[in-house]
Amino acid sequence: MHTFQAGRKPTGRPACPRCQRPLAHCLCRWIPALDSRTRVVVLQHPEEARHALNTARLAVLGLRNASLHVGRRFDAALWQVPGYESWLLFPGEGAEPLERAASPGLPRLLVVLDGTWRHARQVLAAHPALAALPRVSLDGGPGSRYRVRHAAHPQALATIEAVAAALDILEAPRSFVALLDPFEALVAGQIAAMGQARYERDHLRRAGSRARKEQGAGAQEADPHGTGLEEGKNGKAGKNGKAKAEKQTPGEP
Repeated sequence: MHTFQAGRKPTGRPACPRCQRPLAHCLCRWIPALDSRTRVVVLQHPEEARHALNTARLAVLGLRNASLHVGRRFDAALWQVPGYESWLLFPGEGAEPLERAASPGLPRLLVVLDGTWRHARQVLAAHPALAALPRVSLDGGPGSRYRVRHAAHPQALATIEAVAAALDILEAPRSFVALLDPFEALVAGQIAAMGQARYERDHLRRAGSRARKEQGAGAQEADPHGTGLEEGKNGKAGKNGKAKAEKQTPGEP
């Protein structure tokens, strides 16, 4: 069950129609086809759909029971599905850690918002029925493997990482680590394209410097639950509503 309503702008290079990567860097060989009792519905802002590093698309391609919908307005029928208990994966006040919320019962429908914090809040403001869904968050866990982005908080996750982590909890003891295979290949390709020296200069050293600064001054309070949304400096979206982390992402190979 895959739904794609928009894609990236043409880059001038032949691209795979499925993963939308340049043909020379197609990720389809790593994309699994995983079954899940949980239905995943990703609501994606149009700007994210055009982004070169579109991990939400990879997540949906790797799951048989998932769909991706691109836009600013959405039909409530997407998350009001008979036979499912719908939850919104979104951190903040009123969100219950997913580990505590998970329990036997109806299959879950998990709504995931893909965009900047500003975009996500706009979607919630425009859809009261969506905002009223029970909210769950990812409590702790390992940090992101997104080594070519500088997130505002070390626990911020890429959308595909958040989806895999949520399914690991909801459908334990099953593991959805295979969902991350194309993501790992994507990150490795980015590092190879920029070269090890540039990667160490622009990413590893900067990450180490930030960690030392936080240890010395005390880490600034931030929401610990990653959902695929990344904020700019001081918890606000960067210029034009895009996270500063995205602006520092190198060009695709």
